[in-house]
Amino acid sequence: MRRWPLYGGGLALLQAGLLAGCDRTPEVPAPPPATNAVSPVAAQVATTPAPQGPERLILAFGDSLYAGYGLDRGQSLPDTLQNRLRNDGINATIVNAGVSGDTSAAGRQRFAFALDNMKRKPDLILLGLGGNDVLRQISPDETRANMTAMMDEAKRRGIPVMLTGMMAPPNLGPEYSRQFNGIWTDLATSYHATLYPFILDGVIGDAALMQADHVHPNRTGVDRIAARVAPVLESALGQPR
Repeated sequence: MRRWPLYGGGLALLQAGLLAGCDRTPEVPAPPPATNAVSPVAAQVATTPAPQGPERLILAFGDSLYAGYGLDRGQSLPDTLQNRLRNDGINATIVNAGVSGDTSAAGRQRFAFALDNMKRKPDLILLGLGGNDVLRQISPDETRANMTAMMDEAKRRGIPVMLTGMMAPPNLGPEYSRQFNGIWTDLATSYHATLYPFILDGVIGDAALMQADHVHPNRTGVDRIAARVAPVLESALGQPR
């Protein structure tokens, strides 16, 4: 399922250089501007014509794996998922609120703002953070607290959540991996959320599916992830009409 040696090597590479490229400081994240309801959530809506039926509005809230780091516009995971859902007859609109470099702490600070600036309450939140927490070796307790706060906010607003999980590479040690990897399963259980356990499953470690940094998927890799995630996402939305 997972090819960890290459993932571990990619960890060292990213800590040395990629994080500077993503350029997001978790301790003091820049607040999004309050004058524009679209740019704060980096909305990217694919151009595939929507099928008939009620619109299912989804907020995809995450980091570079959602934002489409290194990809052309329209090739991100939310864009690809939207196209798949529409091709399956689901009138889905996915608003991409992915920000490259975001840790769970940075995401927590902008989460309510992103929801407040949606055109209406979304039918589902697709939540994927944690990768940058691993790269910075942030305490799993901090990651858990931040993710829990976002789940609490979604629950308070009555919005269901689907989590796309992250896993720690084994070179961080068994105890860190145990504490970190259990976050998403625990949250899914506690909040009755849908869970896709590891967003890079089936892609990480395959050079044909990854960018040169060995951590971000290329376009083919995104297609592979979307093919696996889409059925779970459709299930989280309920029976398609």
